Amino acid sequence: MNTILEQVARMDSTELNRVVEAVKLRRTFISKESARGLFIGDTVSFESKRGVRVTGTVSKVNSKTVVVDTAGGRWKVTASLLTLAA
Repeated sequence: MNTILEQVARMDSTELNRVVEAVKLRRTFISKESARGLFIGDTVSFESKRGVRVTGTVSKVNSKTVVVDTAGGRWKVTASLLTLAA
């Protein structure tokens, strides 16, 4: 990891843009892959922006995001941030 960070520190703008695009593509792949493993009715959990663990039920699965119904309302969450609850 340190080697990668050192290489990034030496990059020019064009090279950095290529790296940023590669990171975006990888994040998209991970989100879509995670969404494919979730189904309506699954119980999932995630950590909110305030650090609170939220548990709810999947009500809709989009290509990269999932709509989760909870006692506190409806959340649209990136699929890769969800974990299946036991």
